[in-house]
Amino acid sequence: MLSKKMSEALNAQINMELWSAYLYCSMSNWALDSGYEGISHWFRLQAREEQSHAERIADYIHRQDSKVVFRPIDEVPNDWGSPIDLFLDAAKHEAKITDCINRLTKKAIAEEDLATQVFLQWFVSEQVEEEDSIRAILTDLRKIGACECGCGLHLVDRELLQRTK
Repeated sequence: MLSKKMSEALNAQINMELWSAYLYCSMSNWALDSGYEGISHWFRLQAREEQSHAERIADYIHRQDSKVVFRPIDEVPNDWGSPIDLFLDAAKHEAKITDCINRLTKKAIAEEDLATQVFLQWFVSEQVEEEDSIRAILTDLRKIGACECGCGLHLVDRELLQRTK
């Protein structure tokens, strides 16, 4: 069974993951409204992935005979200046989530909660992938000068439309 503090911290992370999904839905809709179908698709899949992270944590809490508690989700931004701004915000957000996962892991270590430490290792690895993925897109956008060049941005947008998971 989870300690009260660990249960509360994991429940807070569920809220963060759902907020992430909400943010990425907003980003997806901004991209679609701005004519970037591929970017919209990428963020829509990202939103689904974040929701699956919340579900994964909820399942773990249940398996540890603790209670899942849903809290209100704060408002998210709805407007960005450009696709590069969108991905810069996503990169900042993923860095924040990485910090949250690291703090959770440190809490599990401090509590000598081995099961939760093992459970959280998946999220530690996942965050490396999340940050790397966004960083790679930002690198592509910077290489082509996406802020000024519609042709290069169109190619990146088409590439992001190919994402399957």
